[in-house]
Amino acid sequence: MNTVHKVILAGAGPGDPDLITVRAAAALRDADIILTDRLANREIILRHASPHAEVIEVGKQAGKGGSMPQSTINELLVSCSARAGLVVRLKGGDVSIFSNIMDELETLRAHGIAYEIIPGITAASGAAAYAGIPLTARDHARGVRLLSFHELESVEANTWKELANTSDTLVLYMASRNLGELCARLLSAGADGDRPLALVEQATTPVQKVYRSTVAAAAEHGASSFLSPSLVIIGSVVDLHEKFQWYRNIDARISFFDQLPSHAKNEHAGRR
Repeated sequence: MNTVHKVILAGAGPGDPDLITVRAAAALRDADIILTDRLANREIILRHASPHAEVIEVGKQAGKGGSMPQSTINELLVSCSARAGLVVRLKGGDVSIFSNIMDELETLRAHGIAYEIIPGITAASGAAAYAGIPLTARDHARGVRLLSFHELESVEANTWKELANTSDTLVLYMASRNLGELCARLLSAGADGDRPLALVEQATTPVQKVYRSTVAAAAEHGASSFLSPSLVIIGSVVDLHEKFQWYRNIDARISFFDQLPSHAKNEHAGRR
């Protein structure tokens, strides 16, 4: 058993197992216990983890009763670090962008547990690259904003106005379920209805789908059933997709990542 006695918080990337960093792969090889997200490609563990490592699935999925509570994950970090040399907490995408890293860092600090943070490729970078959409393309955008929009009521009116009129590219996480209402609010705040919009479904996986639309069309058609994870990109850079798309995937609409059963118990099952 490894005697480092440390927890490593590592990003697994957005889906393609080849997008994991060299540093994260090395950490997996040394890990005694791996706590892995639902959106971390299983192939990553098969390729890089020691066959002797204990793998515990701590999956989450919006709207699913089988999601493991963050409090339980925090408890697992403490208990696993007490009985193992090296624990790797493998998170989908990047560990610092729209994840619960703060809860986990606070837990580790409170218990005096050594830790390390290894960044990963976030969904915005992966989705944009695999869709051929340069997020800050010259003459299209001077910046990019990464935003979370799963709770629209918490967004202030002046924020809607600013977002409606900015030339920055908007990348919206956790927004697919609220897409119709979100776009309607942008229109009400003065957004151009013809502003290009793309929704990238299951980015960088073999079943990635890119749906092109406009802010007005998305507002009119309302919510659709998109497969998780999905990411929304709004801005003129979306028009570059047709010219620069390069990634060819299979023509099938299936869920690449395991879906959590709504009846699942909050137990750390799935050990290898």
